[in-house]
Amino acid sequence: MDKVFLYFAFICLPAVIYSQEMSCRYGFGYEISNDRNWGKDKPVITSIYPNSPAERAGIKPFDIIEAVEGVPITEDVLDDIYLFLNPQGKEIVELTVKNFSDDAKKIKVKKECRSATSLSEEQLATAFGMYAVEYTQERLFSCPLVTSQTKDSVDFSRFKSFAFFGENDSLPALAMKINNLIKKALTERGLKYDPVEPDLLVMIYYSFNKNPNYKPKPQRKSDNTAEKSTDYIFRYDMSLDRMVKLPFLPPGTVETEAEYILKLGFRLEDRILSKGRIIWECEANELMNEPFSLEHFASVHIPLMTMQFPYLKYGRNVQYRLSKKKYNYTGINYDIENIARVASVDPNSPAAKAGIMPGDIVDAVENKRMLPSQKLSSAYRQFLVNTLKLRNDSTRFVDANGFRDCMYWDTKKYPKVTKEFNKKDNRTVFSYLFYYAPFINPSGNNTCSFKITRNDEKIEFVLRPEIRSEATIVVE
Repeated sequence: MDKVFLYFAFICLPAVIYSQEMSCRYGFGYEISNDRNWGKDKPVITSIYPNSPAERAGIKPFDIIEAVEGVPITEDVLDDIYLFLNPQGKEIVELTVKNFSDDAKKIKVKKECRSATSLSEEQLATAFGMYAVEYTQERLFSCPLVTSQTKDSVDFSRFKSFAFFGENDSLPALAMKINNLIKKALTERGLKYDPVEPDLLVMIYYSFNKNPNYKPKPQRKSDNTAEKSTDYIFRYDMSLDRMVKLPFLPPGTVETEAEYILKLGFRLEDRILSKGRIIWECEANELMNEPFSLEHFASVHIPLMTMQFPYLKYGRNVQYRLSKKKYNYTGINYDIENIARVASVDPNSPAAKAGIMPGDIVDAVENKRMLPSQKLSSAYRQFLVNTLKLRNDSTRFVDANGFRDCMYWDTKKYPKVTKEFNKKDNRTVFSYLFYYAPFINPSGNNTCSFKITRNDEKIEFVLRPEIRSEATIVVE
């Protein structure tokens, strides 16, 4: 098929409605909960897509959908939950959600619809993401966390507030740092901080010690040089908004091979329903052969550890999916059957304001010719092969699709990279999606010239795209 590669770009959102001509979305992902403490047998929101109707309406991760258009969700509708969530003929749908803040909050969401045979610039940014993998990537990573919750059937939404154990001015700086990180996560869930009469009491613990059972492995030598491991542990640092390389030993390492052991955990104690009962706990244990800051560890991992509260999916070894995109948005949606044809234009977008219309044919962008999707796909793959030498090998990582040669461009070779993007034979027309990047457009002037054919008339439009930057992280 001549559109195989471009189909790869199409991301199926769980809350998407298809018809013969149009596809509509809310822009959230959900799961039917098996968690007895949070939304049992109800749809629980697991992700919110950036720039989506759900985000604009105020739907939040972990919201429990209790009703649609006033009709409660019961076991009878679970087999057809997809259709139930998307009542036919409704452009605006009222969802009733439950969370820590509200037991029955009504939210109206207007579906976003476009041609079912069109490709958005968001989708194309994923398809051509290796043009600028620095900004557009999808990665998986895991944390060796142990998470547990009470075996009692208690609805966590009954808890409305929290405080911290031993809270006073004499707390160590590290404990205050950890408490503040947990406080931020819990308040984002909708819980209120109440140091006087809290429903939940948060207790933290941590340690970093030399391993008394450490037995160093004999170093193997090759050509009189000690061999070094090339394995690294990557985790997402939310405060830096990027993946960071950490000196932890890989999964499966025997504890006696670690010189140091780090432990960080916290638990939530019930103060109103069954006083003293631990309702939830998460603990991280890491093995390493060099000192490491507990404060640094907490800043990276507390936001990750709290992602399973209140909706628990995994008791051990949590896997996360990070999706990052930074791309130029003009509002043009391209016809999947004829990639040069404008299928639709988003209202109030840069393209709509400039006068680009559905049915227009894009001949070139920034003097780079548009070609059929088959040729664009083939040229893209060849471009990646031909420019591999311009990448920085030290930045190599494996993406979520298992591609092992993801690398950033070598900053010292940016002029050569720019030259490759500008070669006509490389057919990099969709590099305009990343025209803000210094290795594509060193001038920094993020305006793009679109040459259009409309009813045999040649027209040129100069657009200033919006730079959309998106990052979502979910428990896989």
